[in-house]
Amino acid sequence: MIIAIDGPSAAGKTSAARMLAKRLGYLYLDSGALYRAIAWKVAQSGLEPKEGPRLIELLSKTRISVEAQGDDFRVRVDDLDVTSQLRAPAISRLASQVSSIPAVREKLLQVQRQQGGAGGVVVEGRDIGTVVFPSAHVKFYLDATLRVRGDRRYQELMAMGHEVDGEKVLEEISIRDEKDSHREIAPLKKAEDAFVLDSTGMALDEVVDRMMAEVQKKFA
Repeated sequence: MIIAIDGPSAAGKTSAARMLAKRLGYLYLDSGALYRAIAWKVAQSGLEPKEGPRLIELLSKTRISVEAQGDDFRVRVDDLDVTSQLRAPAISRLASQVSSIPAVREKLLQVQRQQGGAGGVVVEGRDIGTVVFPSAHVKFYLDATLRVRGDRRYQELMAMGHEVDGEKVLEEISIRDEKDSHREIAPLKKAEDAFVLDSTGMALDEVVDRMMAEVQKKFA
C-alpha cells in the first residue's frame, strides 16, 4: 500500500511516519527532505530563489535520489550524501521559499512518484494525499497545537546542536503555516478522505498505534 501522512510543521509527521514504516516493513520517504535538498543545492550555488531562469537551469542539472538504509533513508544530491545537512534552520527557511516555485514542485513531484509509486511506502509531507498520491490507500492528517509544535521543533534543533530561541522558532512555524496554507500551488490542506489525528498530548507510540489500527482496517 501507499500510506500518505500530511500536516503542518512539527506535527510529528517524521517520527510517526518513520515508526509506522518500521512496523510495516515499508520504505519511509520524507518529502520535506527533498525540498531541503533542493534548498541545499540553491544555497551552495549562491542563487536566490527569485532568480527564475537560472534556478530552472540549475534544477535541470540537479539529480535528487533517496536510498533506503536500514530503517531510515539517505538523500543524495548529484551523488553527494547531504542528509546530515538538511535540518539546519537556514536550509529549512530556504526550503520554505523554494517550495512555492512551480518548477521545484514539478521536479520533486516526479521524484516522489518514482520513489514511492510501486507501493510499500509511507510518505509524509504537506500535499501527499492531495497531490502527490491522491489515490493513496490510507491517508492521515496529523496536527497539534502551535505551542506544542514549537516546543517539539525547539527540542529537535537543540538536540542537533543548533543554538536557537524558542519564541523565534514558534514565530517561524507560524509564518510557515501561513505560507503553506495559502500558497497557490498545492497548498497544505486535509484530503477529504484523510483520517485526522491531533497528536497534542499524545506519546509517539499512541499516535502510531492509532495509525496502525486504521491501516489494519485496510489490510482486512
